[in-house]
Amino acid sequence: MKFFKMFTGESTYQEVISKEGTLKILAKHGVPCVSCPMAKYEMAKLKLGDISEMYGIDLKALLDDLNKLK
Repeated sequence: MKFFKMFTGESTYQEVISKEGTLKILAKHGVPCVSCPMAKYEMAKLKLGDISEMYGIDLKALLDDLNKLK
């Protein structure tokens, strides 16, 4: 049985996009990193909390949607 680690504000962009289905959720919430060519150079350092703060994204709503993925 595979256990899923819940995403938090401390989760890195790299951790998030490694799970199938997350890119659609990130795009739905307006996370610009999905289409940013520079994100690939920083994805191990970019944290969801920081991204949300920088771009005015509702972190709680984003995490709620991400953590609904099975």
